[in-house]
Amino acid sequence: MRLATIRTTEGTRAVRIDDDSAVELGHPDLGALLRRPGWRAEAASADGPRHALTAVDYAPPVPSPEKIVCVGLNYRNHILEMGRELPEHPTLFAKFARAQVGAYDPVVLPAGSDAVDWEAELGVYIGAEVRHATPDEARAAIAGYTVVNDVTARDFQYRSPQWLQGKTFEASTPVGPWLVVPDEADTDERQPLARELTCAVDGELMQKADTGDLVFDPAALVAYISQIVTLVPGDLIATGTPGGVGHARKPPRYLTEGSELVTRVEGVGECRNTLVRG
Repeated sequence: MRLATIRTTEGTRAVRIDDDSAVELGHPDLGALLRRPGWRAEAASADGPRHALTAVDYAPPVPSPEKIVCVGLNYRNHILEMGRELPEHPTLFAKFARAQVGAYDPVVLPAGSDAVDWEAELGVYIGAEVRHATPDEARAAIAGYTVVNDVTARDFQYRSPQWLQGKTFEASTPVGPWLVVPDEADTDERQPLARELTCAVDGELMQKADTGDLVFDPAALVAYISQIVTLVPGDLIATGTPGGVGHARKPPRYLTEGSELVTRVEGVGECRNTLVRG
């Protein structure tokens, strides 16, 4: 089951994406749906107004999450690429909701940056409130998966030891186009998701990895983060990026105005965005 938030002339609407249409679920966005007990059954049985898929305008699946928690240095090959050792604990930072854009929206180049980089990532949405979660509780709290690109202003990121200032420029982070529930993404409970993740820039493949290469998988991240803060429905976790980022290339390569950025997770979805000046 694929669930999304679309833009209409009357505002945003939560929808289920069927083979030939987007079916309204009776809520303004997926954040509102995920806060309801039994949201899975409600979404599966909904039979509201329908929209042709050819006319759908995708917003970020949860336009205003309470939290966007991001993970750095979480792919083994990327850690080695950056000359670091495997971490004992996840490296966490945050984004704000205004950083998000939809799966096909323009991405605004961070003003004042000459080092804008790509970071293809698997996104994980929370579907139940959890605090101090066990591994089983953490897995059960996962609402589904999405596609994220953590577009980063490297020059701002490395102005200080804290990464936030390079990570949360407004309208810089594609998310979507939808949320895929776990039973459709993968049925192997030992590995919540093991799929190919890719990023292409102007048709050239830059990143390719298997999400099974994550040091900390989605359930482990939910369990760890829930030790620090209560995770609530609609929260988004960006699980980290593999090797192949532009900053690590010799010479470095960055995104520029007009660049086409395509981010894909096998079995989950694809974001396709063009870089524009703000």
